[in-house]
Amino acid sequence: MRDALDFQGRQVLVVGGSSGIGNGIAQAFRRAGAGVQVWGTRPQAADFAGVEGSDLDGLDYRCVDLSEPAALERTPIELDRLDVLVLSQGTVRYSRQEFQPEHFNHVVQVNLSSIQAVCTACFDRLKSAGGSVITVSSTAAYRATRGNPAYAASKAGLVGLTRTLGQAWAPEGIRVNGIAPGLVDTKLTKITTQHPERLARSLGGIPLGRIGLPEDMAGVALFLASPLAAYVIGQTILVDGGLTL
Repeated sequence: MRDALDFQGRQVLVVGGSSGIGNGIAQAFRRAGAGVQVWGTRPQAADFAGVEGSDLDGLDYRCVDLSEPAALERTPIELDRLDVLVLSQGTVRYSRQEFQPEHFNHVVQVNLSSIQAVCTACFDRLKSAGGSVITVSSTAAYRATRGNPAYAASKAGLVGLTRTLGQAWAPEGIRVNGIAPGLVDTKLTKITTQHPERLARSLGGIPLGRIGLPEDMAGVALFLASPLAAYVIGQTILVDGGLTL
């Protein structure tokens, strides 16, 4: 069992790995022995100094802003092999901004379209390594999110994309799966976690009685990338403390 979670000699790319859930996953793979490259939107790693939920120690940081559809055309993927691809990029627009076309399109570009683009760009490396892809969706894929139509639609679309790529790429030796976090303490959820009344209401709907941590998501990501999940294809695992029950 312990050997199955040993990633010594493996190369992992975590898109959106500069903070939050992606950063927790990136550091978990690093501690498990992998070489880990992370992509984020700030020009250099030093720009994340003091940012809550960001620990780039031991990680190879690259600036790639996937809100621009042409970003991958300008960014060579400098990895000689790729064993695990984690797609944790994500954004949201509050105050009903997502009902406006420009904001709706921006959120869908980051949360869904860019994920397909990165998968396509990394396909040959993943196939050569017999690699694994892990997408990061949300419980918003399974329930309405008042005020955030783009976020909900993009995360639901990602569950469908994960199923479809899982089916299409399994014969190529690539396993595609995903995780769907519930309420996790990151910068995107401060609108809830920093307001006591909102947080109390949210906790009331979580049977486990606490919000999630990036480390909770990382454990499932390690499992999905390991031989322990060798027969798991196209699935998105809810990691939400029971929220959707």
